[in-house]
Amino acid sequence: MSAVRERPRTDPVPRPEIERTPIDVRHIGQIERPLSGIERVWNVQIVRNLTVLVMFVVIWEAYTRIADIPPLLFPSFTDTCVAIVDAFRDHRMLAKISFTLTSLLTGYAVGLVAAAVLVSAASIWRVWADILTTATAMFNPLPSIALLPLAMLWFGLGTFSLVFILVHSVVWAVALNAYVGFQGVSPTQRMIGHNYGLRGVMFAIKILIPAALATVLSGMKIGWAFAWRTMIGAELVFGATARGGGLGWHIFENSELLNIRQVFAGLFMIILIGVLVEYAIFRTVELRTVRRWGMQR
Repeated sequence: MSAVRERPRTDPVPRPEIERTPIDVRHIGQIERPLSGIERVWNVQIVRNLTVLVMFVVIWEAYTRIADIPPLLFPSFTDTCVAIVDAFRDHRMLAKISFTLTSLLTGYAVGLVAAAVLVSAASIWRVWADILTTATAMFNPLPSIALLPLAMLWFGLGTFSLVFILVHSVVWAVALNAYVGFQGVSPTQRMIGHNYGLRGVMFAIKILIPAALATVLSGMKIGWAFAWRTMIGAELVFGATARGGGLGWHIFENSELLNIRQVFAGLFMIILIGVLVEYAIFRTVELRTVRRWGMQR
């Protein structure tokens, strides 16, 4: 066999219609530079979020100091912190937070399970899809707190009544977002799952849920927010009736006693728990799943 002869290299043919102006690299400037310590710290999202929270606290404290508002109407941040410490010192606040979170997590978990069953059935059988869309259109606009009188009549003055309305507040929001996310899964991903022989529940677990996880997480966060609102609103009524309860009852009881510092303490604890759940649970799951997979920026 004859050796392959290399073609001689030739210079490019000059083309007068193309202008080539050489650029002095000294005029380009610095293309890449290392970040300073302040910039590296500011790029951390939790630092930016904490900065925003500190700004709100500073504005709150400065407003009460400068405007000279009576503490009976609008206590300062320092007065609210003192009230929180006093409530924790005699274990009142800890007991109320425990009661609220226990009932809330129970209702939220049951609502998630019910939503998962409904959406899985709707993704497999067409008749269940019709049932889910019709039920969501019927019950999703219905305020959960409106069912509290019926829940008390059916289940009595107990935690089961709270769990019942919490499930109603969670299941429709989560189911609607999850079903919309499942409907948005591309046909290519569906065909890949079918080619691997996935059917039924395994198809939903391995194909639909990962592909629609961003929408599912959004529905879970909406359901959590609805559950929080429903829980506090229900405790304002349920606690006033049963002489007990959690943070909602703490707010109601102290408002009747004109102890506005403790009212603000209860409101502040609700906000604080909501922020902790958002960043410690939901944001962590997002960073390790949909953000890592490139589904969100």
